[in-house]
Amino acid sequence: MTQNQLRLGVNIDHVATVRNARGGAYPDPIRAAKLAEEAGADGITAHLREDRRHITDADIDGLMEALSVPLNFEMAATDEMQKIALRHKPHAVCIVPEKREERTTEGGLEVAREENRLAHFIAPLRDAGCRVSIFIAADKKQIEAAHRIGAEVIELHTGAYCDYHAEGNFEARDRELEALRDMSAYAHSLGLEVHAGHGLTYDTVAPIAAFPEVRELNIGHFLIGEAIFRGLTPAVQEMRRLMDDARA
Repeated sequence: MTQNQLRLGVNIDHVATVRNARGGAYPDPIRAAKLAEEAGADGITAHLREDRRHITDADIDGLMEALSVPLNFEMAATDEMQKIALRHKPHAVCIVPEKREERTTEGGLEVAREENRLAHFIAPLRDAGCRVSIFIAADKKQIEAAHRIGAEVIELHTGAYCDYHAEGNFEARDRELEALRDMSAYAHSLGLEVHAGHGLTYDTVAPIAAFPEVRELNIGHFLIGEAIFRGLTPAVQEMRRLMDDARA
């Protein structure tokens, strides 16, 4: 990988969602992770939720054993998740907000209001060798708070940008894109590594991939859906191609 190349993290949560709908063993998210790796993914993302609605503890065990690319372990800032992360010591942990009633992660973490608690929460994770990422909105206050608490990475929430695009509200989409662009540059100026993700598709990935400060995109739901029609390997390869073309 060249210094300028953008990394692709493939989130395999919703392979587990399909599996859990029947309560059996198929489709296997670990097999999906290996296929994504072979297709060009630079890492695998998995979110172990409090209610275990998709990824399970056994999936995390299996991923840690099977992968040769890094695992990005998404988790809420709870004692239970901290203990699991410290037991496995994945390459990276991404702290995300989590509510039981939400369908998916609805927004960025409120870091500024919980700065002291989060600083103490992530310290043992950093000491264990995990790269700590904070999933936040493109908001200067939240970026500054993430920097103060000792996070090494921020992941900017691209969900609103993607939603506005899908709705055809291009004026709002472009405002959101401008905020993402500005805050990517600002976070980079503070020494933070910048990632982005949530809701990205073939139609929306290129403008985000073109930001020179962004080092990694994490994409899941769309790729798993696209895999139904074209297969997971071609779906990942096409996203990789679009990202590389935008970066070039």
